Amino acid sequence: MGQARRTTKLLLDLSKRDKGGANTNKRAFLDRTAQVLNDGRTFYIDFFLAHAEKFQETVRFYSQKHLEMRERPISSHELLTWAEAATCTTAEHPHPWEGWNFSERFPSMPFVYRRSVIKDAIGKVRSYLSNLKNWEQSGKKQGRPGLPGAANHPTLYQGTLTLDLEPCTARECFVQLKVYTGERWEWHNYPVQASRYFEQRSHEQGWDEASPKLVLRKRSAELHFPQEKTIEAKKVVISKQDPDLVTVGVDLNVKNLAVITVRQHEKIIETVFVTDHGLDQARYRHLKKISKKQYLSGKPVKGEQSNQQLWAHVRRMNEGAARHLWPA
Repeated sequence: MGQARRTTKLLLDLSKRDKGGANTNKRAFLDRTAQVLNDGRTFYIDFFLAHAEKFQETVRFYSQKHLEMRERPISSHELLTWAEAATCTTAEHPHPWEGWNFSERFPSMPFVYRRSVIKDAIGKVRSYLSNLKNWEQSGKKQGRPGLPGAANHPTLYQGTLTLDLEPCTARECFVQLKVYTGERWEWHNYPVQASRYFEQRSHEQGWDEASPKLVLRKRSAELHFPQEKTIEAKKVVISKQDPDLVTVGVDLNVKNLAVITVRQHEKIIETVFVTDHGLDQARYRHLKKISKKQYLSGKPVKGEQSNQQLWAHVRRMNEGAARHLWPA
């Protein structure tokens, strides 16, 4: 049994208003939302790093399997509850800890967004503390793990997004997002570039949807909908007993990237030669040009990236090749 994962993208229409796209203010709202969530994530990363000993605590519980009291590490849900009680103003906890008043620094932030940044911070800090412990035990002097960063794509849990594809047409389809305008949190409609492909994948049987992410780029904005599917595979011993078994062999090569052979009933059904169509040579020429330019420019300036257009072109070539190979 295994898990298959895939992501379906839904592009927000950020074209000009007279062409059916969102206005510039709505695009600015998305940037402000991502920024305020990054600031909230920074707050909780600092909070958890200041109280790192909390991650070492254990919780006693009664094991139904062993019929005795046992200990387990504190869970992420318990850390979230503890962090909210220490930093948020509620009826049960009206006085947050001094210097850690999240409600004062981020007033009126929806609790769904607040819990999303807490979950992200817990995962980042827990990973950092684990890597730091492994590094200290290794005895190495170099390679110390860096502090976790706060930047992340916003996760849109239930209560921050509304999408209904039933009444949509190819030209008129909207998604409703709860965004930060700079003064308050409001619901706003954003036109999306819906397609039959997206609708088909979203309604496909057997796939469970997870919470989407808002991915912002320089000239575009996308909603990424992750999906999971449980796959029950037969054991190898049972599969080999199938008289109609189809086997696929992949042989990595030098001249060709790979040779894929499909066999059934001891006969070759199909053979596919996978080539890069000159991609490797083109990439090599660009990298050689970058190396020459860096050599002529001398010592690099710290904090500045040279040959940005060439590097961007190489990245686009790699991404384009990956998109062409993915359907195969």
